[in-house]
Amino acid sequence: MDLLFFGIAKDIVGTSQLDMFFGEDSPNSVAELKQALKKRYPEFSKLTSLAIAVNSEYASDDVQLKANDEVAIIPPVSGG
Repeated sequence: MDLLFFGIAKDIVGTSQLDMFFGEDSPNSVAELKQALKKRYPEFSKLTSLAIAVNSEYASDDVQLKANDEVAIIPPVSGG
C-alpha cells in the first residue's frame, strides 16, 4: 500500500511517501488504516481529524482497501 503524507502527517512520519507493509495485519478498511497509523505513530492520536483519500478520491471509514491502493493522509488544515 502506497501512503502519501501531507502537512503535519508528513512531519509525524518523517517522510512524504511510504510503501507500507502491514503483513498479516494489513488494514482492510480506511477505519482500520487509521487505527494502524495511530498504533505505529502515536502522534496521530493528537490530531482532531484526519481525511483519507484512496486513489485520489476522499474516502469514508468504511471504504475497503486493496494492497495496490494509493492512500493520501490529509491532516486538518488551518488558515487565516
